[in-house]
Amino acid sequence: MPKSLPTIDMSSPVCCAPMAAGPMNDDDALEVALRLKALADPARVKIMSLLYSSPTGTQNSGELAEALELSESTVSHHLAQLRRAGFVESDRRGMNVYHRPAPDAIGALCAVLNPDCCA
Repeated sequence: MPKSLPTIDMSSPVCCAPMAAGPMNDDDALEVALRLKALADPARVKIMSLLYSSPTGTQNSGELAEALELSESTVSHHLAQLRRAGFVESDRRGMNVYHRPAPDAIGALCAVLNPDCCA
């Protein structure tokens, strides 16, 4: 059985020194790894792409399910993982839940992974 990673609060963007700044401590490495794990699925990458490229800036679960050709329950599962990692924000409007990318989350992750950050 694979070892599961511990649960940590990922509601705010990752905040640690960039990888190129020096050896990363265990806590920071775990925070980055958990966020990468949340993105490590083609459907989740496509969801993020759909959200970022949406003309309205938001999409509901039904629209995402249709675009991905997946069931709404499968899309909801993926959205929950992305929300836990802080990449997606959601709000209910009537009977629908609308999702949008969390603007700072991907940028913060990119900054941590950028090898040219300290050049």
